[in-house]
Amino acid sequence: MPIHALSDEVSSAIAAGEVVERPSSIVKELIENSLDAAATTIQVQIKDGGKSLIEVADNGSGIPHREVALAVERYSTSKLDTIDDLRAIRTLGFRGEALASIASVSRMVLTTRPVAEQVGTRLQVAGGRVGEIEAAGTSEGTIVQVKDLFYNVPARKRFLKSDTTERGWISRLVTRYAMAYPERRFEFISDGRIKLQTSGNGDPIEVLAEVYGLEVAQQMIPIPKASSERITVSGFVGAPFVNRSNRREITLFVNGRWIQDLGLGSAVTQAYHTFLMVGRYPIALLAIEVPPETMDVNVHPAKAEIRFENPGLVFSIVQRAVRATLLGQSPIQPVSVEPIWSGGRLAQTFEGSDRVERTLEPAAQSTMGLPVLRPVGQVGATYLVAEGPDGVYLIDQHAAHERVLFDKLMAQVESEFPESQGLLQAETVELTEGEAELVESNLGVLESLGFAIESFGARAYRVRSVPAAVSNLSPERALRVVVEDFEEDEMPLAAEKEARLAARICKRAAIKAGQVLSLEEQRQLISDLEQSSSPRTCPHGRPTMVHLSVAALERQFGRRG
Repeated sequence: MPIHALSDEVSSAIAAGEVVERPSSIVKELIENSLDAAATTIQVQIKDGGKSLIEVADNGSGIPHREVALAVERYSTSKLDTIDDLRAIRTLGFRGEALASIASVSRMVLTTRPVAEQVGTRLQVAGGRVGEIEAAGTSEGTIVQVKDLFYNVPARKRFLKSDTTERGWISRLVTRYAMAYPERRFEFISDGRIKLQTSGNGDPIEVLAEVYGLEVAQQMIPIPKASSERITVSGFVGAPFVNRSNRREITLFVNGRWIQDLGLGSAVTQAYHTFLMVGRYPIALLAIEVPPETMDVNVHPAKAEIRFENPGLVFSIVQRAVRATLLGQSPIQPVSVEPIWSGGRLAQTFEGSDRVERTLEPAAQSTMGLPVLRPVGQVGATYLVAEGPDGVYLIDQHAAHERVLFDKLMAQVESEFPESQGLLQAETVELTEGEAELVESNLGVLESLGFAIESFGARAYRVRSVPAAVSNLSPERALRVVVEDFEEDEMPLAAEKEARLAARICKRAAIKAGQVLSLEEQRQLISDLEQSSSPRTCPHGRPTMVHLSVAALERQFGRRG
């Protein structure tokens, strides 16, 4: 076959493949067009997961009659003009491909009217073939109807997932834009049923409650808006005990654009270090503002990926903002109490699972630290029972002691003179060649924790002191715990290594489950925990306590409805 130019129909279909991957791709492009048009109301309707119908209607600025035909041509846009505009994009759309790509793989109807015109305009495009322009009675704004998606590209249509799956993708997309733009009114209708409806009154908590439910919304902590290096981070992060089994609920917007960025997602999850258990991930909604000229959004036709001029700086600022928010305001995990009949008698079940969220007490949510607690006793030589002004606290003695020791170690790291426990006689520890190399290359980190170690031959080290907070560990055991963690550690930053090593050491040195404590020992442990800035989780993210409120007790005993 000789070389020849492809027809407009074929080239448009090829280009559409980059922009329109699935129904949710169309919804994203149309919502972003509506936002660029300053719409205050955006309604999304779909049928059959978007396969047979997608309709996005807005009350935005509309398209003038003379520009309607041009709007569905490839590379036609009102959002940039020169190459300089491309270097600092300030709109969500800019490529001039969306409408043309959508129209080339569907039967599309565009109806629009700007405020300056008395009569609207309607244009139909089927498989890229433009029909006649007609006058239409319509309100101000734009309505785009997309029918029979991929009717002319059957190979693409076969790769679409089930209606439920495609509907789920669209729902997640609409809800994310609704959360990011609480001042805009969003409505999502699927197969005639309203799935989401926001008021557009600008209250983000109201939108969060609509998306996640009131209980979860009450656990979302606002990030104090602050600027650093011309970069601003704001939004909400969930309290540590409100978490999920995957990263799906980490939502990132950069300059108003929803993006998927593994680096920034990692910045959020690392900010929860020691707050979440392994395999659990936070709920977060972050709005990041950067100077447009310092990022490139023209990376992929779908505009879901961006590149930063200084990705390390953005990562650091996001991580610090989330971490500071968690340290400052993260509440205590409450518990639900549900009566259960077992073996003919009434038993009680305390839970810290997702069901907890239905019985949260507002009073427990505002607590930044711990109230003064009075030790009552010990259960199973593992859990401490303490009374507080707002109910009963069950404290895991091992997790609590881990937190106390970890805080002491990290406080030493931040000081210039870490507190060490000198040994009466230095102890020599023999290591493998690999272990010796790890210790040698990280002596500075070990010194910051309070170790005093010196080389004593090819693969041996003499330990002269250990961190005072964990002096109950043998010197050899303390050093071997460190070596084991270095072998597992992939963190590049010394500060991260220090935290992980400290957590590892504290796990070995902390009071164990099954260890009986005197009342005075219980009192001292609880008092130490009260001084912690993060008393609710151990360094590995496991909860140190659960809270049973007085109100919950009253309900169980029939004193309160």
